[in-house]
Amino acid sequence: MIFVLVYCTAGISGGHINPAVTFGLFLARKVSLIRAVGYMVAQCLGAICGVGLVKAFMKRYYDSLGGGANEVAPGYSKGTALGAEIIGTFVLVYTVFSATDPKRSARDSHVPVLAPLPIGFAVFMVHLATIPITGTGINPARSFGAAVIYNERKAWHDHWIFWVGPFVGALAAAAYHQYILRAAAIKALGSFRSNPSN
Repeated sequence: MIFVLVYCTAGISGGHINPAVTFGLFLARKVSLIRAVGYMVAQCLGAICGVGLVKAFMKRYYDSLGGGANEVAPGYSKGTALGAEIIGTFVLVYTVFSATDPKRSARDSHVPVLAPLPIGFAVFMVHLATIPITGTGINPARSFGAAVIYNERKAWHDHWIFWVGPFVGALAAAAYHQYILRAAAIKALGSFRSNPSN
């Protein structure tokens, strides 16, 4: 589903559908502050509407599954849950950077990359790893929409984890991609050009 949503909205808004992705791209100076805030507000409103529709059409399942609200699973600490959200979001946002990097597209033009596909797979893999821990947030809008509609104490109890974790993960991915990888690539290119044997 993420593949489909990103594919369908990429030409309109860049296919972010996630405040953490928007935040990462803002940090990388690929999105302006005004646009980033607008996207995040729209993402949260869309999530609220989406969860409202789920509740309206699937009330029995909605109630039995706790409204899809994220929470720290029994047996896991808040620190573990926060770590899972940070790492999971790092994987997602780093995949977004890698799949949409125009320099990579130019360099690897012989390898066609349909950006929404690796992004969708990244979300799938992160879900497999983190559902048992937090129910998989990695998208603050989704977590917020579920909490707003379900609106019971358990939905809000550790809600901060589902904002702080994804934003820290996005910050780490943006820093890694923009400053570590790019700096290494520039340094390698510089040494290649300065080598007299080439």
